[in-house]
Amino acid sequence: MILPTRIAVTILIVISALAAVGQQQPAVPPSGTPNQSQSQSPQTQPPPQGQQPQTQQPSQGQQSQAQPQSKTNQEQPLSAEDVLRQEEKQRALGIVPLFGMTSVHNPPPLSTSQKFRLMARTLIDPFTFVAAGIQAGLGQAQDSFPAYGQGGTGFAKRYGAAFADSADSNFFSNFVYPSIFKQDPRYFRIGEGNTIKQRIWWGIRSEFVARKDSGGYTVHYSNILGAITAGTISNAYYPQADRGVGLTASRAAIALGWGTLGDELLEFWPDVDKKFFHRHSSQVSSNPPANTVSQ
Repeated sequence: MILPTRIAVTILIVISALAAVGQQQPAVPPSGTPNQSQSQSPQTQPPPQGQQPQTQQPSQGQQSQAQPQSKTNQEQPLSAEDVLRQEEKQRALGIVPLFGMTSVHNPPPLSTSQKFRLMARTLIDPFTFVAAGIQAGLGQAQDSFPAYGQGGTGFAKRYGAAFADSADSNFFSNFVYPSIFKQDPRYFRIGEGNTIKQRIWWGIRSEFVARKDSGGYTVHYSNILGAITAGTISNAYYPQADRGVGLTASRAAIALGWGTLGDELLEFWPDVDKKFFHRHSSQVSSNPPANTVSQ
């Protein structure tokens, strides 16, 4: 999955948050203080000698009714719509959208309309506009693409270019080409049960190897062609002196590079969120594979 260039901002936010937040220590009751639940619980009287305590046994009808119900709850699969709704609630630090990440293994494939919805949801998210502004400000401070100039006009041009880069990559890599090649644009976490080395390699691999809608994996044509297409389109709005094959190649390489870093963030962020902020993922994994990545 190719993420917008806002990943740079995300990493800075995460680093600063981790530096400021420490693990919360649970309160320990002073020694010698009896537990409240134990002190308040009434003492049970033993039954008279020779008399067995009475225990309430569930009826046969209650047992037969409870067993099918629990079995049904365990075996009920998640639909593609259920998984997508879970993904649309995912954010890092409550700010950065993580809509293209799933911890559900072997989920149903997304339909074409659902792929468009996932792409559009990211495109119109407020953080996308904020990230484009931050990138434009950094570019202006470094005087990148000097032909844009300085001042309000220069900032507006850089802002438009940054947002267009993000929109083009998102549109082609997460909707157009995944629909054509029948590939899933999401990032599939392997999570716990694998080593750090395996998970890092999985994040790199996922930028160039895609999950097919029919199952299995193949070359990630969506990401590769999406980056090249977006780089080619960038020749229409970057300064005349910077246009050409070099611009196309550089924008495509930047998109794939940020996408790889974004995949690493998606792989490890739930662990960071759980450890430092004590929040658990809302997604429920089904049929998790053991040791998905070979060593």
